[in-house]
Amino acid sequence: MAVIRPLRPLRSAGGKPDRPVIESRLQDFVVITGFSGAGKSTAMNVFEDAGYFCVDNLPPEMIRSLVELFVHKGSKVERAAVVSDVRGGVYFEALRAVVDDLDALGLSHHVVFLEAAEQALVTRYKETRRRHPLAPEGSVAAGVAAERALLEPLRSRADLVIDTTGMSAAMLRSKIADEFLPRNRGGRLALTFMSFGFKHGPPREEDLAFDVRFLENPHYVPELRELTGLDEAVIDYIASDGRLDQFYDRMHPLLDFLLPQYVAEGKAHLVIAVGCTGGRHRSVAIAEHLAERYRDHDDLDVATAHRDIDKPPRSA
Repeated sequence: MAVIRPLRPLRSAGGKPDRPVIESRLQDFVVITGFSGAGKSTAMNVFEDAGYFCVDNLPPEMIRSLVELFVHKGSKVERAAVVSDVRGGVYFEALRAVVDDLDALGLSHHVVFLEAAEQALVTRYKETRRRHPLAPEGSVAAGVAAERALLEPLRSRADLVIDTTGMSAAMLRSKIADEFLPRNRGGRLALTFMSFGFKHGPPREEDLAFDVRFLENPHYVPELRELTGLDEAVIDYIASDGRLDQFYDRMHPLLDFLLPQYVAEGKAHLVIAVGCTGGRHRSVAIAEHLAERYRDHDDLDVATAHRDIDKPPRSA
């Protein structure tokens, strides 16, 4: 496979290319590197949630090939991020040359370097019970020391150095988003309201779950049984005794409080499950109502999922 090195442009007096060598849809390319245990995977997740094409643990020589694919005329990739670190073994030393190649091509790119105090890194490895890649049979501290020697030349080339000592994952996500992501791309929460039926088993992917089996069940009304919570007649029946409105009077303020907290915390996905007996009537109506209420919020991407709506109703 061809490599990028032959594409280097002539340098101007200032050491920068006068213009990009190639025309490409690639608008931003981020290289994430730094110490093992410093939070590189968390950083990559921020870019992935913002729509970047992401690759973890990529040896530097493969970065060249990947970039060549991205700048190819047929590529539709506009933003990409890769993590490259000492897990790449001897190939890692080539990362500085790769950064030079990106400079020479004139592509918009950034290098993010993550570090932490030695004791913080040792503690994190102890908590996860994982081996350090540079000291698989030895102490974590020895691995950190060896890694420091390899990483020092790259640290000086970074556009952003983040010390994650004492940082929570949420704080790191916020820092990355503030530095690199436009306001209209970062901070959006993908919110799904899911309906389900308890008789078919609990959902596996929910973050919050609400049981609405206390409401009147349309299943026991013959003319409503074959309908679903998408039908107006079913909604009217569920609301007929006033308890549905009472439920909303309490549910709306709760979600009005919770959802901005999740957005501020940097959560990318949230599934709110609503369960009734069969998952066809009450839960469907409520999930649709809540989705409609929050669909016009700028910081939310709202969707619905009705897990059991197509399952046939049992006989009365």
